[in-house]
Amino acid sequence: MAAEIRPGQSLELLKELHILTRDGKLNQDSRRKLKQVYHLVQFIEPLLRQVLADQPEIRLVDHGAGKSYLGFILYDLFFKDQAPGSHIYGIETRDELVRKSEALAARLGFAGMSFLNLSVAESITSDRLPPQVDVVTALHACNTATDDAIHFALKRKARLIVLVPCCQAEVASVLKKNKARSLARDALTEIWRHPVHTREFGSQLTNVLRCLQLEAHGYQVTVTELVGWEHSMKNELIVASYQNLPRRRPSERLQAVLQSLGLEELGERFFTDAAAAENAEPAAS
Repeated sequence: MAAEIRPGQSLELLKELHILTRDGKLNQDSRRKLKQVYHLVQFIEPLLRQVLADQPEIRLVDHGAGKSYLGFILYDLFFKDQAPGSHIYGIETRDELVRKSEALAARLGFAGMSFLNLSVAESITSDRLPPQVDVVTALHACNTATDDAIHFALKRKARLIVLVPCCQAEVASVLKKNKARSLARDALTEIWRHPVHTREFGSQLTNVLRCLQLEAHGYQVTVTELVGWEHSMKNELIVASYQNLPRRRPSERLQAVLQSLGLEELGERFFTDAAAAENAEPAAS
């Protein structure tokens, strides 16, 4: 058996996910895919143990789950050995993928997994998910779906948020729309004057705004680079841990960045809790 497979890993699961061939072999493409998922698991598993140090059960919601590679591997390696109340919810808009994941979970006896045919935005108000969750993941949720996942996490009082953002276009489009006005006002607009730079700067700025927003809700935020994702330029990993930190300064910084770059119209998306920032009261627990 290939050395990459972890001890105790379900070989049947890896075959069903087409990571292993039917005769138990790994090809080059599946070896890379498995390496990527394991790399994410290495980041997430210590966070799960943090939660379990304080409570017996853990609830994780995975947005934009796709074929649920991450959810299934996390369940196989970690969740199936936890208390019966521990659960993974996969959120996915493609109904055929939801149905396939449901069938696979049933076949493997993974009773603590559920799959919901919802958009990330729909999940924010859905009563099919618990009112409070512990961990929210959103890996390559395109464009504003990452922001919807943050909104979901804030509303459901998530302790931990793990994001790999993707395809950030909204901020760049607003920068482009207001470019002429900004050029007349500020020489720093030269940073994003050319279309390629508008796209790149918009992507960078989007994640800066997300980090400030999370900090403005009391989270401690770390940003690292995912290694081993050579095929993708979207390799930024944002991890937010709720620590009930002071909110006023990041809230003020977020508003200042929006105003200085002419992005005031995005204030509703990158919202802060003004009352919490003023009174330093918890926005999540």
